[in-house]
Parts: sequence; structure tokens; C-alpha cells
Amino acid sequence: MFDAVVILGPTASGKSALSLELARKYRTEIISLDSALIYKGMDIGTAKPTKEEMSICPHHLIDICDPAQSYSAADFRKDCIRLVEEIRSRDRLPVICGGTMMYYKALVEGLSPLPETDPKIRAKVQAMADEHGWPYVHEQLKDVDPPLYEKLAPNDKQRVARALEVYLMTGKAMSSFFSEPKDQCPFTRFEAVLLPQGDDRTKLRALIRKRFEIMIEQGFIDEVKKLYERTDLSDDMPSMRSVGYRQAMMYLRGEVSLDEMIELSVIATARLAKHQMTWLRGGLKDNVASDKVVRFRLDIEDANKAAHFISLIDNEPSFERYRLV
Repeated sequence: MFDAVVILGPTASGKSALSLELARKYRTEIISLDSALIYKGMDIGTAKPTKEEMSICPHHLIDICDPAQSYSAADFRKDCIRLVEEIRSRDRLPVICGGTMMYYKALVEGLSPLPETDPKIRAKVQAMADEHGWPYVHEQLKDVDPPLYEKLAPNDKQRVARALEVYLMTGKAMSSFFSEPKDQCPFTRFEAVLLPQGDDRTKLRALIRKRFEIMIEQGFIDEVKKLYERTDLSDDMPSMRSVGYRQAMMYLRGEVSLDEMIELSVIATARLAKHQMTWLRGGLKDNVASDKVVRFRLDIEDANKAAHFISLIDNEPSFERYRLV
């Protein structure tokens, strides 16, 4: 028996379309596995589902944060586990859909039991960086956490800051927490993984370019202008590091032309897709079957992939109770 369906794949691979196709045939609720869809006011550049699409079935973890707020993999894990339980209690099928692999890794493998951030300690570390620079903060790890000192780049601000914060709060190296037992995913999963045949990225890159050009036509630049005019957002924030938004900010500051911005965005998105596919190939084996998870690989370029996917769901007895038609 499987508790939830999971649809994974790189950006622009058709994950959302599969989840909506499933929603037309089964009583489902979709849990977004996307670190950009959480932000309000970031709709076009994140390819957020339309109101019409979201009316097909309930969607979760979309528009839950202001772009100035943060949302961690630990937050996602807690919310996703809660939502799966709540959705099943309503006799509906949870469908986890997206491509933020850091979130999914946290969900299925668990997280090291790190302490929550202390705002005062975080402010202290930030003040140190403001005065001396991030390479100086990184150098503080040399004696207190040698493994992370070697692993992290001096300007990896977020991870360097977190490593020093953990040491200042606990007196223990952050790396020492990684060997402690982690909580495993508490529910069983039926996974569909979308990847190109032979892992060729040529056609996927073409899809990425086409999708970004459509976003420009839909008013993406105007969307980013509203964010650009805010005084509480900076390039260091996770929301503003989202692909497309960072490049559009460069365009609005006059650092690049519109054509250059589009090309940089396509390159950044293709790089993201490459990282996603690398993780999917390395972290998930094809066609796995166990009492905890069953996994199938679907070809992105297969014109019949939706029918193939639905047939897999139709043939799984666990989901019969949710069928609409």
C-alpha cells in the first residue's frame, strides 16, 4: 500500500501537467515541491500554476511566504509530512510534485538534528561579516569545524554563516551533527521520475528557452520591477537568487541588455536542470520496488508519457479508492 504519489523531474519537464492530468481522474491534492513557488508575487518567473489550474484540485505550499521571508528544507519536511497525513484523512490522494531536490532529500533521508537559529547569534555573525567580510567569517571555522572549513567556499555566505552559528550556539562543530541518526520518511511513496532519454539535454534546453520567452511576453519584467522597487529585498535572499529573477534584476539595474538577460536566464535555468538531473540519476535508482517506495522513470520526450503515467497509477491497487472515473 502506498500513501502518496511523487512526481519528480528537472525544470520544464512537464511535472505539473502530469499532476493535473492525474487530478482529472483521481481525488487528489497537490503538495508543491518547489522552493520558488512558496513566494507571493513571484508568479510568472516561477511558472506558478494559474487560478484555473489550481481550481482543478487543492494545491499546497504555494504563496505561503513573502519574498523577504525564508523557508528551509526542514520547514518543508515538517509541512509535507503534516499535509500528507491531513490529505489522507480527507480520503484524498496526496501528490508531491516538483523539482527542489534539497527539499526531497530532506523529506526521504531526514535531516541532522541541528538547533534552530538564534536571531541574536545570526545578527552577531552578520555583523562580523559586515565588518570583516565573509572570507574572514569562513576563516573562523578553521579551528572549530575543520571539515566544513575545507568543504565550504569562503563566499558561500549562507552555509558559512550557519556553520558558525551552530558552533556559537552549541560549542559543537556543525559537521559533528551529520553522523547522528536521522528520521526517515514516515509514509510510503509511488514515484515517477521524469528524465530525457539517454539524459540528452538538447531538447530540454529548447523547452527552457521557449518557456522563458513566453514568460517575457506574459509580463515577467513588470513582475520583477515590483520586487526591484521594494527596499527590503536584496540579492542575497533566497527568493532573489531564483533563476530568472537574479538576471532580470541585473537588466533593471542596466548591467545587461534584454537579450543578454534572456540568454543568461536560459543558461542559469539549464544549469539548474543539469544539477537536478545529476541528483535524480545519482540519488534515485530507476525502477525500484520495495515496501517503502516504488519508482518508475518516464521519458520527457515521450508524447504518451501522460497515458503511461496514468496507466501505472491505474494498475496500483492502493489508489483505486481515489478514482473519479
